[in-house]
Amino acid sequence: MTAFPKFTYTRSRKLLQAVADLPCQHCGREGYTQAAHSNQSCHGKGRSIKASDVFTAALCDVCHSALDQGSHMTREQRVELWGNAWRKTVKALLSAGTWPADVEIPDIRLMN
Repeated sequence: MTAFPKFTYTRSRKLLQAVADLPCQHCGREGYTQAAHSNQSCHGKGRSIKASDVFTAALCDVCHSALDQGSHMTREQRVELWGNAWRKTVKALLSAGTWPADVEIPDIRLMN
């Protein structure tokens, strides 16, 4: 039997609100932004659990739906769209000083 290290989840309402307050980091639309959690298991996504809150991208409802439905994108395109939006989200929050002080900042250089 192989033991896997337990994933450390971060849950932060402050972070999710700060993400949702940004414009969409894919198309730029304002006023309809949501905190779109990663759908990748490497970010803690599981069968009935969302990824850690540090892995949320600011996406409007249209881009978020297109990403989650994925019918017009390959898996690689969905991963790329979310990853680009996530990196922009982290940078925007850090630049604005709105990343919550009690939430560890992920290393965006390590993410695809």
